[in-house]
Amino acid sequence: MNHGINEIKKESSTLLKIGLPIVGTQLLGMGLNVTDTIMAGNLSAADLAGVAVGNALYFPISLFGMAVLVAINPIVSQYLGARKFVEIGKSARQTLWMVAFLTLPSILIIKNLDILMHWIGVDPEIIPKAAGYMDAVAWGIPGLLTFAGLRYFSEGLAITKPAMYIALLMLIINIPADYILMYGKLGFEEMGARGTGYATTIVQTCGGLAMIIFTATFQPFKRFHVFKRTKGPDWFYIKEIVRIGVPNGISSTLEVLLFAAVSVLMGTLSVTASAAHQVALNIAATVFMIPFGISMAISQRVGRAVGQGSMEEARFRGFLGTGVCTAIMIITAILLFTFPELIVSIYSNDPEVMALAVALIFYAGLFQISDGLQVGGFGALRGLKDTRMPMVFNFISYWLIGFSIGYYLGIVKDIGPGGLWIGLISGLTVAAILHNTRFHLLTKPS
Repeated sequence: MNHGINEIKKESSTLLKIGLPIVGTQLLGMGLNVTDTIMAGNLSAADLAGVAVGNALYFPISLFGMAVLVAINPIVSQYLGARKFVEIGKSARQTLWMVAFLTLPSILIIKNLDILMHWIGVDPEIIPKAAGYMDAVAWGIPGLLTFAGLRYFSEGLAITKPAMYIALLMLIINIPADYILMYGKLGFEEMGARGTGYATTIVQTCGGLAMIIFTATFQPFKRFHVFKRTKGPDWFYIKEIVRIGVPNGISSTLEVLLFAAVSVLMGTLSVTASAAHQVALNIAATVFMIPFGISMAISQRVGRAVGQGSMEEARFRGFLGTGVCTAIMIITAILLFTFPELIVSIYSNDPEVMALAVALIFYAGLFQISDGLQVGGFGALRGLKDTRMPMVFNFISYWLIGFSIGYYLGIVKDIGPGGLWIGLISGLTVAAILHNTRFHLLTKPS
C-alpha cells in the first residue's frame, strides 16, 4: 500500500486531533506540581524542601502504577479495530480491578518512605515536612489511579478531550485547596507541606470521581457496560494488562530514575550546578509533554490498525507518528538554541545559575530529536502490545550506556554538568535507535 500526500495529511490530522488534548492533560498535570511548589515556596524554605523531597520520592511509585495502567490503551484500541465491543467492556472492568490491586501496596510504600530518607541522609529538618506530605498525599492514590485507568481507556477509544477538561478542573480545585490547607484559612490549622499533600489527595479524588461519572454517562460508552456487576477479577484479561503494563511501568520508571540519579549527582558538584540543572531539566520536561502526548495517540492509531488486521497500515501510522514527534522536537530545539537566555530568565535571575543553565539548554536542544524519535518509537511498539523488549532496551540505553557515560565524563573525568548531560543524550539516542529498529523489524512485510 502506497500512501500519498492526502493519506499523510489525513493521518497526521487524525493523530493531532487525538494527541493534542493528551498534551493538554499532561501539561495541566504538571501545573498541579507547579502550583504546589509556588505555594510552598511562599510559606517557608523548609516546606518547599519538604514538598520537593516528598514529591521526588512519591512520584516514581505513582508513575509506576499509572504506567502499568497505560496497557489498557493498546488493548482496547486493538479490540476497537476488530469491533470486539464486549471485550472492550471486560478489559475496562479489569482495569478497575488493577487499580484496586495497585492501590494498597502503593499507599503502604509511600507512607513508609521516611525510612529511606533517614537512610540516604536527608536533612533532619526536611524529613518531618516530607514525611507529612507523603502521609497525606498517599490517600490520593485511589483517585489518581482511577483517573489514570479510565483516562487511558477513553484515550484508547480516541476520546481524549474529556480527560483534559477534568485535568483543568483538578488544577482549578488545587489552587484554593492548597491555599486553605497550607496557610490555615477558613478555620483550618496551618498544615504547610502536609496541607499540600491533603490538597493533592482532594484533587485526585475529585479527578477519579469525575472520570467515573463521565465513563458511566457518556452515551457511546454505554454499549461497553463498563460498570456492569461482576463476580470478581477475570484473570484472563488481568494477565493481559499485567503482561503489557508491568514492563511498560518498569520502562517509564527506569527513565525517570535516570534523570533523578543525574539530579542527585548534580547536587554533589555544587549548588549552582544543581540549580541550573533543575532549570534546564524543567524546561526539557515541559517540552517533552508534547511528543509524549502524541506518542499515546500513536499507540491508539497503531493498535486500531492491528485490530483491523492491517500490519502495513500499523507500520505507516507508527512511522508517520514518530516523524510528527520528531518534527515537533526539531521546532523546540530551534527555539531552545535561539532564545536560551530568555527562557532561562523565567526561572532565575542569579547570574551564575543563568549562565550554566543556558549552557545546559544547549545540551537539551541537542537531545530533542533523539527524545522525539525514542518516545515516538516506544509509543508505536506499545500499540503492538510490545513492551518487554522496550523495557530491556531502556535498561541498556539509560543505565548501562547513558548513566555510565554521564558518570564517567561528569564525575570521573570531572567535566561537570555538561558531561552528565552528554550521558543523557547518549542514552536517549541509543533508545531511539533500538525502539525504531524493532518497530521496523516487527512490521516489515514478510
